[in-house]
Amino acid sequence: MSIPRLRTMILVSASTLAMTGAALAADGKPPRDEFFWLGEMNKATAVINTDEGLLDRKLAPEIAAGVAKVIADGNQPGAQRPSAVIRFEPLLIKAAGPEVTLLHAGRSSQDMHATYRAAILREDLLKLAEQLNTTSKSLIALAEKNKTTIVPNYTNGVAAQPNSYAHQLLGHFAGIERDAQRLREAYARVDRSAMGTTVLNGTSWPLNRKRMADYLGFAALVDNAYDAAQISSMDEPVEVGAVITGMALHTGNFIEDMMTQYAEARPWILLQVGKDTTYVSSAMPQKRNPGILNDTRRDASTAISLAMGPVMRMHNITPGMPDPKEVSDNSEMVASAVKFLAGWDKILNSLVIRPDRALEELNSDWTASQELADVLMRKYKLPFRVGHHFASEVVDFAKQNNIKPLDFPYAEAQRIYKNAVKDFNESGELPMSEAEFRSTLDPVAIVNNRATVGGPQPAEVERMLKDANAKIAAQDAWIKARHEKIDGSLAKLDADFDKLLKSGK
Repeated sequence: MSIPRLRTMILVSASTLAMTGAALAADGKPPRDEFFWLGEMNKATAVINTDEGLLDRKLAPEIAAGVAKVIADGNQPGAQRPSAVIRFEPLLIKAAGPEVTLLHAGRSSQDMHATYRAAILREDLLKLAEQLNTTSKSLIALAEKNKTTIVPNYTNGVAAQPNSYAHQLLGHFAGIERDAQRLREAYARVDRSAMGTTVLNGTSWPLNRKRMADYLGFAALVDNAYDAAQISSMDEPVEVGAVITGMALHTGNFIEDMMTQYAEARPWILLQVGKDTTYVSSAMPQKRNPGILNDTRRDASTAISLAMGPVMRMHNITPGMPDPKEVSDNSEMVASAVKFLAGWDKILNSLVIRPDRALEELNSDWTASQELADVLMRKYKLPFRVGHHFASEVVDFAKQNNIKPLDFPYAEAQRIYKNAVKDFNESGELPMSEAEFRSTLDPVAIVNNRATVGGPQPAEVERMLKDANAKIAAQDAWIKARHEKIDGSLAKLDADFDKLLKSGK
């Protein structure tokens, strides 16, 4: 490198680089795009290879200055921020001469691109984890407010049994928690560095892969050099797509369950009326259409279609092809999941629950009828199928005569019982008193008297709420730790690269 060229270089410290140019992100730092990570890899290579004796210490400051200049230039308004090694390297050569390609010892676009794809997908996953936890917090907050709200639950689209609304929401949270588990597991497989594997079988250069991974904030290495860019880097977006699909399906389940209520003239669950939640029909002034339900369901469906993209692109191609690896496609896929989860969060914070109307709906139907058979078996040892036959006959008579549960005549219950059990060689007298018969049909009592672990009874709901809050807090801590790991590693790299830059002065 010539002395004039060296003198014209601007020695920019790593801390200064972070504050340069209109390409900055909202937090005032350069966006962590492909260009950013190529810069970090070159900075780390300069530091590590100098320390390890693979790069002449006399040349290192000049080479580092060239790297710093390319990064600083790329952070200027409208500047080039190339995403490919073969386009990044000419900028390095222009800044520092051909000697800068000494950094390329044992490297390839294969391992470098695999590394930045993992780094970007890793941070996308943390954004997704943050939104998932935000939505989870809103779900549990709603459950906390509705511990004593008793509502009908539905199976096969038909009212089935009474339940605590908090318990129902905790059931949805259980699904979300599995999504969070799968996300953390996927993150661990993404959070591995491919750097140093070169194309597919390593290199004769004794590169310090572990130190490189540490500087870039990775928790581990992709162990097998062939796996690194040929198999693993294709697997990662496919697995993330599967995680997103699960989240989208859970979101759709919740929305569709709500939509059954929107078909009712007097729903027990509605959205607050507002421009971001509902809209007035263009033709029918009485209608308040649940716009956010429709939009969020659509967004979840869009995410599922995007999540299938890596699968289809990876299907029937040879190992290592770039088809499923594109950063823009995979970032869009994750962003689509963040979007529908944000929609679900808004839904949860816009719900109006009407406990009185929910209880009215329960008492207008026979969702409590199974309890008759359960109590007769548990307390009076009547075989379940016999008790079920009796309860079914009660429901048939009630519906034929338009009788609601709390109004059912006890004398009719006695008559039906006698006829129902005579074919089963059972005593013909209904063993329940009238008071017990009526309390057995009380939806609130049914929920409160459940004894199953994981049931809706108050003690179990309290236990599950406590457990849910602990899991959300643990997820928050996990997210924070991962951010700190990445940010701390990059800060260490900045400091060590800064020392290398200054060593040439």
